[in-house]
Amino acid sequence: MRLTAKPSNFLLIFLFILPFSELIAQENRVFSAQVLDVTNSSPLPGASVYWENDVSSGVVSEIDGTFQIGVKTLPARLVVSFIGFETSIRVITSKDFDKPQRFFLKPEDLSLDEIIIQETNPDQSVRNMETGKATVPIATIKNIPALFGEVDLLRSLQLLPGVQTAGEGTTGLFVRGGSADQNLVQLDGAPIYNPSHFFGFFSVFNPDALDQVELYKGNMPASFGGRLSALIDVSLREGNNEQIHGEGGIGTISSRLTLDGPLFSEKSTFVISGRRTYADMFLKLSNDPDINNNKLNFHDLSGKLSFRLSERDKLTVSSYQGSDFLGLDDEFGLGWTNWISSAQWSRNISDKLFFDLEGYHSMYNYRVEFDDPDNGFEWKNNLSESGMKGIWTLLKSDALQTYWGFQSQFYHFAPIRLVPSENSNIDPLATSPKNGVLNSLFAGMTYEITPKLSTEVGLRWGFYNQIGKGVDYLYDGGVSDPASSIIDSVNYKSFENIQFYQGLEPRVAFRYLFNDEFSIKAAYNRNFQYVQIASNSSAGLPIDRWILAGTYVPPIRADQISLGLFRNFDNNRWEFSVEGYYKDFKNIIDLRNGAQILFTDKIETEILKGNGWAYGTEFMLRKNVGKTTGWLAYTWSRSWRKTPGVSEGLKYNPRYDRPHDVTLVLNHEFSPSWSAGLTFIYTTGQAVSFPIGLYNVDLQSVPLYSKYRNEDRFPDYHRMDASVTWKNADKGRKWKGSWNFSIYNLYGRKNPFAYEFREIYNDNIKYSGAEDGPIVTSRQGVVMTYLFTFLPSITYNFQF
Repeated sequence: MRLTAKPSNFLLIFLFILPFSELIAQENRVFSAQVLDVTNSSPLPGASVYWENDVSSGVVSEIDGTFQIGVKTLPARLVVSFIGFETSIRVITSKDFDKPQRFFLKPEDLSLDEIIIQETNPDQSVRNMETGKATVPIATIKNIPALFGEVDLLRSLQLLPGVQTAGEGTTGLFVRGGSADQNLVQLDGAPIYNPSHFFGFFSVFNPDALDQVELYKGNMPASFGGRLSALIDVSLREGNNEQIHGEGGIGTISSRLTLDGPLFSEKSTFVISGRRTYADMFLKLSNDPDINNNKLNFHDLSGKLSFRLSERDKLTVSSYQGSDFLGLDDEFGLGWTNWISSAQWSRNISDKLFFDLEGYHSMYNYRVEFDDPDNGFEWKNNLSESGMKGIWTLLKSDALQTYWGFQSQFYHFAPIRLVPSENSNIDPLATSPKNGVLNSLFAGMTYEITPKLSTEVGLRWGFYNQIGKGVDYLYDGGVSDPASSIIDSVNYKSFENIQFYQGLEPRVAFRYLFNDEFSIKAAYNRNFQYVQIASNSSAGLPIDRWILAGTYVPPIRADQISLGLFRNFDNNRWEFSVEGYYKDFKNIIDLRNGAQILFTDKIETEILKGNGWAYGTEFMLRKNVGKTTGWLAYTWSRSWRKTPGVSEGLKYNPRYDRPHDVTLVLNHEFSPSWSAGLTFIYTTGQAVSFPIGLYNVDLQSVPLYSKYRNEDRFPDYHRMDASVTWKNADKGRKWKGSWNFSIYNLYGRKNPFAYEFREIYNDNIKYSGAEDGPIVTSRQGVVMTYLFTFLPSITYNFQF
């Protein structure tokens, strides 16, 4: 039998299939757009995006404000919201896929009950996979009372649980029992080896130029490596593509200015930011020639260019340069410089596959000069790291996301050179250069096993080679024997292999969601570190000696397990978390008693290798919404080391062991014009070794120390800071100004910075008088030096 189809039948079939074909086509489509602030066109990261009546489909915008969300049926109403901005609802049709889409959100007039201090979804602390991760909004950092009125990123991170400081006026961070050199501090993917100005009083980061700051102290993704304890990932913000915008401030000791806007067209933008201190200008006002001839200054300059090459390609280029100099009456000078550059190319290969390629170069150098006819010299050194990193990200489904990639890093530690002045009695010195190459492969995935149970797994595999040019010494009794001597040396040519190490770094994490406001998380991480500092100081100095893993110094390894409970209350207005951790260290280095590490080419003879462990519990209560916001944190922790040759092989505490640490951060909004901030810090005093007596050598008194290291402690440290901010009323004018009044150490606590022991007879400590002055006091025969008491400051901030 033969069937003949009429034209009308074909028409009916076509009309019947058409809507279903549209549904099939839409089932795998992805809608992409960008969320921006209408006032300055800056991206809004962390905006919530979901289809109306289907909240489970929601996604969050990325750092640059972009998002991608799956489409099931069209037309559909898309909801875009961001805390502090009016919600945008737009009907999306097939025509909206033909050109780039942008959502401009307008800031809303917040009532006093809707003040938010976080930039992510309010329930992210419960729902995400991260343990030991903290994100501090730039707006919150700017509201924290500051030393000399200088808002500081690293000092703000010290207020988080599990993060401790080296002491008064320093920005060095000690995270979960690790030393400061075990933190990877990076700016747009490039590492910074000395992230501080003024000997640690301020960090190198100008907050006006920053977009986001993330601290990882627990579950570090497999795409990051090279450090044991923490990752501080800092991103420069991108400029807006509509108009020139500026902001800055004039403070007690420094001023800053940031400009951003379109570069050539709306497809390219720029940001440039500068900051300089004028402390040296105040020194010139003194009538004392011993003071007005001194120099003390720092400056930094950063910039970022962004280019939208196509609908799928984006290129960003970043650079930072910062410099410090201290000069004493043209006789002594100390200066150091950081200079980093990085570039990143991002490509959307498809709606679900993305590729990022970045390259960077980071250089750090210092120079010391001493002008003296008999003992003058110039001492200088520089080190650098260059690298490239590529990562592919596949959004397989809403439940499964994977990534994989590679990273290559080249380390060059130039020789330390001591060049005597003409007619100087000092001998010249030049150490051997050190070079290393670290190649790593990594992969990871996040998988939602059930709506309640999710996991994240990752693996990083590092291959490290110490390479020439360089020299290795051979010792008759082994490098660990202090009495051994050099019997031979081996010289290596450029790029010749000297020593090889490799290590697998697994990472795994689980999150179980009891309900929308309560979850439990667990994680395990292993990390290797191939560079570290050999230093007598825990605070961190510009002249610290960085060393590479090699023949006598193996890489250090850390294994960490952590467990945490996360609970939100009152419709996510309050967050509470408690996290416990245990960390195990292998091959960690320490110094021999009396070690000389700065001017030696045989650094391996001055260091000892041992093991360590740290453990603790961190509590945090945070309020995100309301007239008063902030957090209260308490950390109980211990850190231990066990090194043959130190403390007779018994366990001892490193200087940054602080069993108790309490921080309180409060911000209160009285009105749109007036706000106030308050911080309080209490920590156990740092562990130290006090002398137990004196003995005479060549008519000089030399302190005698116990054979057990760090048995004593400084008094407990505590301090309160306060600030008040007044803003001009917003009347639609382009220029907006505000005044910030801060008081550092509100009640004048004299926290010790150093002690000097004048006369010691066995256990009876005496002193022969105390010097007069505002920073020296004496107690029980000990001269104590402290840095600051009641210290007010004023800063004028502006935007245009």
